[in-house]
Amino acid sequence: MADLRKTPIPSWGLINIKHYASINIQYSRGCPFNCEFCDITLLCGRIPRTKNKDQIIRELESVYASGFKGQVFFVDDNFIGNKKKLKEEVLPAIIEWMELRRHPFTFNTQTSIELSDHNDLMEMMVRAGFDVVFIGIETPHEQSLEECSKFQNRNRDLLASVRKIQKSGLEVQGGFIVGFDNDPPTIFDTQIRFIQTSGVVTAMVGILTALPRTQLYERLKKEERLFKEATGNNTDFSTNFIPRMDYDLLISGYKKVLSTLYSPKHYYERVRTFLREYVPPRKKLFHFRFNYIAAFIKSIIVLGIIGKERFHYWRLLFWTMLTRPRLVPQAVTLSIYGFHFRKVFEKRLG
Repeated sequence: MADLRKTPIPSWGLINIKHYASINIQYSRGCPFNCEFCDITLLCGRIPRTKNKDQIIRELESVYASGFKGQVFFVDDNFIGNKKKLKEEVLPAIIEWMELRRHPFTFNTQTSIELSDHNDLMEMMVRAGFDVVFIGIETPHEQSLEECSKFQNRNRDLLASVRKIQKSGLEVQGGFIVGFDNDPPTIFDTQIRFIQTSGVVTAMVGILTALPRTQLYERLKKEERLFKEATGNNTDFSTNFIPRMDYDLLISGYKKVLSTLYSPKHYYERVRTFLREYVPPRKKLFHFRFNYIAAFIKSIIVLGIIGKERFHYWRLLFWTMLTRPRLVPQAVTLSIYGFHFRKVFEKRLG
């Protein structure tokens, strides 16, 4: 396994930094969990390998020196894999640097659900500038979680965990999967209901796929249920193995989940649920940029005047102005995201 402590600082001068809305850096590789469908432990190991705090600060300084300001994505497999080092070394260093540089960045990353069990860790992440975390929730169906060895998600109130994280100041983006052997025919409605109730606005729902060399792949190979290699895309309305559920039912159910979640009615309802429960950091700084005004004006034209979602757009905007005025920029941003998601889904359907 590569020693991350020897990783050189990226040469940002090789790109036009103005063309990027987000910049990626990495603190760790590997994940302590071993979900059946996931290939992370095969590729990166189960013991998280990390950079040291000085490396991270040098990398942040290099991004800052490039002139970039905005979102920085920590592309770790599981950012909280080594909680002790995060709390004692890395996050305190980032907090200090961010205060010194007057908070030029916001951070997002990927974590496991047990982040909700650590109030101190959530508080430190928010102080450091994190505002979004992607979490593999997968399914609210306990038997399917057991099937795929997603033990960290079992025997807990997943809704309560999501709400706790969002109330700490971190927006939860969620990964969800349908197509497990233990999924009942009702799983599609169950997933829709969970996602709507949780207020997970950005819900990445995919069909279970057997990636090469994973435990899932080897199990299905022994059961002679594989019929092609994985495309690597679990959102292309197909899978590479024979599911227990009727194949046509699986595909039609999956399409139902996506079409429902990203219809204007359900999407904007979910945004309102999130904004009601989300507690933004008290000292969160907002860096004004002229392109924000341009994006807002464009959203009014495309979403508020031309778009079929115009009723939902204005309803959300006025509701946010009246009840959560600090979150108006977030409401507009999520409205724009929803438009993009719908376009992607419509294009996939052909």
